[in-house]
Amino acid sequence: MQGANLKKLLRTVEALADLGPELTADRDFRQTARTMLTTVMEAAGAREAVLFSFSERPSLLTSVDAQGFALLPEPSLIPLLPRHVHTLTAAAGPILLNSSTYDVFLSSNGNVAPELFKCICPLKVRGKLAGVIALGRRPGEAVYEEDALDAFEMLSHYVALAIQNHTLGQTLAQRVSENLRLLASLHGFYDNALEAFATAIDVKHVNIHGHSLRVGRYSQAIGEALGMEPNDVASLRSAGYLHDIGKVAVDKRLFEKPSKLDAEESRAMRDHTVIGHQIVSHVQFPWPQIPEIVRWHHERGDGSGYPDGLHGDEMPQAVRIVALADSFDAMTSDRPYRERLSVGAALQELIRMSPQKYDPQALQALLIQVRRDAVGTNRIPILEPELMNLSATDVDQLASTLQHRISQDKLFLT
Repeated sequence: MQGANLKKLLRTVEALADLGPELTADRDFRQTARTMLTTVMEAAGAREAVLFSFSERPSLLTSVDAQGFALLPEPSLIPLLPRHVHTLTAAAGPILLNSSTYDVFLSSNGNVAPELFKCICPLKVRGKLAGVIALGRRPGEAVYEEDALDAFEMLSHYVALAIQNHTLGQTLAQRVSENLRLLASLHGFYDNALEAFATAIDVKHVNIHGHSLRVGRYSQAIGEALGMEPNDVASLRSAGYLHDIGKVAVDKRLFEKPSKLDAEESRAMRDHTVIGHQIVSHVQFPWPQIPEIVRWHHERGDGSGYPDGLHGDEMPQAVRIVALADSFDAMTSDRPYRERLSVGAALQELIRMSPQKYDPQALQALLIQVRRDAVGTNRIPILEPELMNLSATDVDQLASTLQHRISQDKLFLT
């Protein structure tokens, strides 16, 4: 079962990677729509599907591409009443249709019967309806189970961006403006995609909810405080989102165990770095460092980490940053076997283990961002409000302690 889940996960990651170039490709939109619809069908296991765009005046769904249906008008048209627009806009994620719900979401006044569809997913951008993907039957008349719906929902968000981009054709100026906001670059697509994926990784394990998102946020903040280039910061954020992707292959029971893991369980837990590396190595990301960060985020400067026992400079800077962000969030989060540390206590512990285990420059950058949180100068705070328990003076004292340790270490080495 784990092997099958891994294959499905890998297919969805690859599909996300494939959709990025499709969204930014300079080609006839019908060709792009066909590729996107094929990708969605494969991820959801559907044999029939239609991609609709939505227009407001009049409120109408118009098919852009359809595949698999034996008889379907071209274009297929579904007029919508205000109540249909409202329910589609308010819906969260894919909707399984049945005899009691067809009329809630779709009208029967067009040239296509809503009863052909088994599942629909509204395509929304910034809370506004841009279109709909409707899925028909699956092979063997199978129902759409949870993993198929998860993949459908994840991919549909990015199809929505493409549909929105396509419908903004009134003027060149408007098109360029909206393109810059919605699809400023391929990196923007991946950032949204991987944020959704980070949530999907953590949701399987009740004790680590939000962990990957926070590691991405902390990694980004450290990179920004170090003055790194925007592309490198984006790489850190994305790697943070994906660093624990290998945990999808780890027995959920291990995350809930209130006592220390035995040797075999520890080995299974550690394997998530290697499995994660295998997964992301199959995907062509805009940031080539992601696979090595996923593999090495549990390495430590003194060689005590895993899976390869790297030392110091053998670890790229990006790896050292994500390793620190991962440890900081682990320390400040509850676990079945211990309560969370306060931010101050966690930082003290990280300072104690620097520079032997953790990169002192990365830790110094984290302290800068925590101090900005303390005085309220961060535009977007990196710490959740309930975690912040330090004053600026407290952070200055921690920074002074770190500088002393760095100086002592240099003195010892000379």
